[in-house]
Amino acid sequence: MKVKALVSVSFVFALFVLAGAMSVSAQDTTATPSPTPRPAATPRLEDEEVVIETELVNISVRVVDRNNRPINNLPQSDFKIYEDGVLQEIGFFSKSEVPTNYSLLVDNSGSLRQQIEQVIEAGKYLVGSNRKDDETAIIRFVSSDKIEVLQDFTKSKTDLNDALDNMYIEGGQTAIIDAVYLAVERLNQGSTPQKDLDRTRRAIVLVTDGEDRSSYYSETQLLELLKESDVQIFVVGFVKALSDDKGFISKSPQGKAKSFLERLATSTGGKSYFPASPSEMTTISKDIAAELRTQYSIGYIPSNDRKDGTFRNIRVNIPDGPGAAKRIAITRAGRTAEKEGAPPKLN
Repeated sequence: MKVKALVSVSFVFALFVLAGAMSVSAQDTTATPSPTPRPAATPRLEDEEVVIETELVNISVRVVDRNNRPINNLPQSDFKIYEDGVLQEIGFFSKSEVPTNYSLLVDNSGSLRQQIEQVIEAGKYLVGSNRKDDETAIIRFVSSDKIEVLQDFTKSKTDLNDALDNMYIEGGQTAIIDAVYLAVERLNQGSTPQKDLDRTRRAIVLVTDGEDRSSYYSETQLLELLKESDVQIFVVGFVKALSDDKGFISKSPQGKAKSFLERLATSTGGKSYFPASPSEMTTISKDIAAELRTQYSIGYIPSNDRKDGTFRNIRVNIPDGPGAAKRIAITRAGRTAEKEGAPPKLN
């Protein structure tokens, strides 16, 4: 987002004239005054707006206690934002609910066959918790050529529930990375200046077993995209269905899947869930609905305004509460600065 600093040119001109007049009055008054010439007409200066653009970085911050319970009543003065270790100036702060645009991205491969009914019902609960300005998209995926938008972003809960009912399991090599990559790009493209001004939060709720079998994009490419995007990822990973047999020096398929899903959630300031059974889906969906809305929206003006396309680490510090009660701030790991001469994009 760009912040405009306004300077009145006519006001500056008036100060200039006043300074000149004060200089003349300070001269020697004993000299014989000469006839005062008729002043020439001074051209009238209209008020002009000088626009200085600077970047305002927006982040969503969740604050939890030791038991991972949200803390929602902290003042702005408790928050210290650091970018690459340098304290930043907070330009915007809000702890009120903001509209949320999120994609419900569901693995429809054979590995989710036993869970799909509970996933659909949990999805309906999540949709049912939407506020009037929230928009949701429903996307199913299997392999790279089977990533399907069942319902594009809409506020209609009826249309979203119909889309959830149209999910079905089919065979294919699961492409989790491709599905997340395309879902993030869709959220980025769907951002508008007006929504940015409204501090719309953007998120993906991903339901999968976490085992990517055949994606076009690599995990590195996905993480690079996430660095450039203000999108939180909430993960529901049914990793228990995968083998936990590990090699001599390698992780088990279950361990690899869990680590991968945790990286997606942690790097974006989201959260990961690993249910032991599908029956936990209702509780998880309630928690995700609450997490999407019990966050702090903070904007800061970066002290490093160089447009060099480098990655900047972001850290949020909050003091402990009464009785040394631990408070933990969770946000995205950082941001990629704009690059001079880069093609225009939606921010």
